[in-house]
Amino acid sequence: MNDITTNAGWFGTPKDDPRVVQLRQNLTANNGIKGLEILKPGDVERAVALFHRDGFVAVSDILNAEQVAILASGCDEVVKEILAVDHDHKGNRGSHRYSFGGSSLTRSQLHHPAWQMLLDIPPVTRILNAIFGSSHYTLRSASGDFCLPGAVDYQPLHSDIRDWVDDKRSPFSAFHDPLGHMSIRDLPCPYVCVNFLPQDVTQLNGPTRQIPGTQHSRMPIPSLQDEPEWMRLSTVCSVPAGSIMIRDVRAWHGGTPNVSETMRAIPNLEIYAPWFREPIVPGITYQDYKGLSVEAQRLVQHCVADSSEGLVTGATLRAP
Repeated sequence: MNDITTNAGWFGTPKDDPRVVQLRQNLTANNGIKGLEILKPGDVERAVALFHRDGFVAVSDILNAEQVAILASGCDEVVKEILAVDHDHKGNRGSHRYSFGGSSLTRSQLHHPAWQMLLDIPPVTRILNAIFGSSHYTLRSASGDFCLPGAVDYQPLHSDIRDWVDDKRSPFSAFHDPLGHMSIRDLPCPYVCVNFLPQDVTQLNGPTRQIPGTQHSRMPIPSLQDEPEWMRLSTVCSVPAGSIMIRDVRAWHGGTPNVSETMRAIPNLEIYAPWFREPIVPGITYQDYKGLSVEAQRLVQHCVADSSEGLVTGATLRAP
C-alpha cells in the first residue's frame, strides 16, 4: 500500500504548516485509548465481553501475511479508481476522507475479490457466532473507509444507525416503536461492522475514535465544537496490520486526522444480526456467488444479483 499513497494526500494543506506540526505533536504524545486491550483470535469469550461492554473490540493476528498483502493491493486498486474522479481530494466524508461503499456505483465493494476474501475467515466466524449466539446472521454490505495523508480535520462523532422516521428521511432504517417507549438503542446489537486492517493503525494515520459504552446512550452526540478533548483522543490505536475491529454500529465513533505519510484504509464487512434487516442492495453477481465457499455463500445470500442480471460497477463520489 505504497505506490498510490505516497503520491496522494497533502493537497491544499502543507505537512509543515504550524497547525499540522502542533497537531502531530499532540497526537504523538496523547492519542489512543489508555489500557486498550488487543486480543488474540482464541480470546473469544473475552472478545464478546468487551464488545458488549464497550461497543467495540480489537483482535490481532486474524489475517496472515498473504491475506494482508492481497487486501492492501485491493484497497490500492479501488483507491486509485476513486481518486481518478476526485483530483482535488475533496472526499465524500470530508476532505481527504472517503467511504469505500459510498464511492461505488453498487454502494459496496463486494464485487471486488479482496473483499470477497474476507467473507470466510474462520476466527472472525467464531467471534461473530459468539456475539450473536447464532450463525444465522447475514451480510449487509462490504465497504469501509480510507483517509489520505492531509486529512487534518476530525470527522464529527456519529452513529451508523437510527430509528425509522419516514421513507424520505430514513430510507435505510427499520426500527420504529409507534408508542415511543423504545429506540434502536434499547435493543440487542442490530448489526456489526468488522473492519480489517491492511496496514498498521497508528496514532498519526487516522485511527478511528470510539467512545466506549455509548451503544445504548440516548444522550445527544456532541458536535465537534462541544466534544471534549478526551473523546478526540479516544482512538483505537496502535493496532497491527492483520487485525480486526468489531464494533456495534450504534456506538459513537468518528474519523481522526491522518498526519502521516501514507493512507489508512479500513475495509469492512457489515453484518446484520439474525433478527434484524434493513433494505439490502445487491453487491455480487450470481456467477461470483457460485465461486464462493459454502460459508461465504451463506453470508452473502441476500446480496446476490439475479442470475439474469449483471452489476454496473465503478467509482463515484456519490453512490446512487
